[in-house]
Amino acid sequence: MPKIATSAPGKLMLMGEHAVVYGHPCIVTAVDHRMQVSVETLPDPVLILDAKDLNLVGYQKNLAELTLGQVPKAARFVEWTVKNMLEKYSILGGFKISTQADFSSNFGFGSSSAVTVCVAKALSEIFNLNLDNKELFEICYKTVLEVQGKASGFDLAAAIWGGTILFKNKGEIVEKIEVPDFDLVVGWTGKKYETVKVLNEVNQLAQKYPKIINQTYDQIGFLVQEVVQICKNPSINTLQKIGDYINFNQAQLNMLQVSCLELDIIIQSARNVGAFGAKLSGAGRGDCAIALVDINHKNQVSKAIRDVGFEVIEVKIGAEGVKVLN
Repeated sequence: MPKIATSAPGKLMLMGEHAVVYGHPCIVTAVDHRMQVSVETLPDPVLILDAKDLNLVGYQKNLAELTLGQVPKAARFVEWTVKNMLEKYSILGGFKISTQADFSSNFGFGSSSAVTVCVAKALSEIFNLNLDNKELFEICYKTVLEVQGKASGFDLAAAIWGGTILFKNKGEIVEKIEVPDFDLVVGWTGKKYETVKVLNEVNQLAQKYPKIINQTYDQIGFLVQEVVQICKNPSINTLQKIGDYINFNQAQLNMLQVSCLELDIIIQSARNVGAFGAKLSGAGRGDCAIALVDINHKNQVSKAIRDVGFEVIEVKIGAEGVKVLN
């Protein structure tokens, strides 16, 4: 039976959280923590799923019943991806799928989007569909939207295209950008807050104060565009300028009330010892904060975050997008 293995990177949001959901641009980078998926065809119309890192082994379902009934959280994105691929491209057969991430799903690196992209890419290869990146994005975006109810798509774009990307409006713009040579120090709060829950809470705030929140989204979008221009016209002060804009972005995220004490401590600790800028990365209320540093300050920023009791996750940015492993 045909068997394909694929790999896709996780992501970190550099700038543009929350505003991107409402059509504003963001900057996202793929990171070298990856998801791997193996897909093997079966003669019977069933899905068998092993996701050992999520404690799901030997999960089985008839293809005709995909997404029906109670679907375990660890199986949702795989089930919906397979169902959408079957319906859109009229492919036949059954599948045994195994997934393995080299990062914890608690880190907010986009494991759900990465596994969605890996499964869709593997099925495209097995059935010679030759989906280009845009087509792959569209089927994956449909999947994530159906599972979560809300999605902007930037994490899918990072998993598919890789590198560092300017992303806008559900994939209307996906543009790779050249960024200066810098490092990110990633501090993990040790807690996770559901993305959709945060989005809903921010939306409730927007309903109460629409003018203030919409202006905040506009300002975030403006900051992103300014950083893109800084990257296109680098100077001796480029890193400091980007760091300042990252700090401005954090101030806007504070306006949206999506930071938390743990994130604030990590951010301030990083700034105190020489980070050019620091902010939360992702939906907020937990997960990660990022600090923009050069090589001279990386170790001391990492130490400062550890000294206040938080884990530092080593990452390299601008990782390669989805790829076939065999």
